[in-house]
Amino acid sequence: MTDPHQHSLIEDAQGLAFGICMAAVGMHILTFMGFVAGQTTGVAALIAYTTGWSFPLVYFGISLPFLWLGYRRMGWRFAAKTFVAVAALSLLTAVLPQWLSFDHISPAFAAILFGGLFGIAALSVVRHGGSFGGISILWLILQDRTGFQAGYAQLIFDAALFALSFWLIDWHVLGWSFLGAVVFNLFLAVNHRRDRYIAT
Repeated sequence: MTDPHQHSLIEDAQGLAFGICMAAVGMHILTFMGFVAGQTTGVAALIAYTTGWSFPLVYFGISLPFLWLGYRRMGWRFAAKTFVAVAALSLLTAVLPQWLSFDHISPAFAAILFGGLFGIAALSVVRHGGSFGGISILWLILQDRTGFQAGYAQLIFDAALFALSFWLIDWHVLGWSFLGAVVFNLFLAVNHRRDRYIAT
């Protein structure tokens, strides 16, 4: 069992930085393909697509209100690391298109890739005592209190979110987006286990 409090500062920095970079690449793929996702990312994507607002700014704005809940329920370390992760991810997502561009990605591969990148990114950040903020904090609290897997809780929420997206997104794009969300949630359901480590 790994306790995040036992990680050194360098270990935490490395884990958070890795997770942030992987998540940023995943978000870059998502927005390039016009996909939606689950959780906070999905809500932010829908708002950005329908309003024309900046996706990184919408994501950052939606995540901020949940930081207080994270602080009250999981402590200041969790809240501080989550704020760093959310702020750095928002900034990196904004500048990444200047550093990395795509010409073509198969929709099926893009869906699997962004789902896997989101999964490994979330796991890396959570294992070092933080999160990417937003609604995921609720699922971490639920898992720690009840044992109900965070991945399954997210899957239920995502089903409702994708039902709403059906009215806003082309169904072909929505189908590939759903595949990515399934990959992400199954990744967490298999790997994010209370008996292996504790998210505090």
